[in-house]
Parts: sequence; C-alpha cells; structure tokens
Amino acid sequence: MSKSKKTPRILIALVCSVCGAQNYLTEKNKTNTPDKLKFVKYCRWCKKKTEHKESTKLK
Repeated sequence: MSKSKKTPRILIALVCSVCGAQNYLTEKNKTNTPDKLKFVKYCRWCKKKTEHKESTKLK
C-alpha cells in the first residue's frame, strides 16, 4: 500500500536546446523555484556540452 505524496515537488525532463533530445529526468520544488530551469549539461547525441531546458512533457 503506497501513500500519496502531498509535496510541491514535480518530475521534470531536461531537453537539449540544440537537438531537442530528452536526456535527463529530475525533480524540482515548484514553490521554491517557479521559473523554468536551465543547465549546461552533456548531450550524448550532440557529443558536447549544451544548454538543457526544463520540460514538463515526459517522453
């Protein structure tokens, strides 16, 4: 039996801004960081570090 969480944390995907591939999954606290996240992370499809933006649509 699982309990439902009542926390403001949501699951988000990080999508490469160059090729559009979804590379990373992470969580964020919606109340503490209401704006979209941006990180410079490695994209294995582009084979270099690119900017990854938050996307709520999970593939």
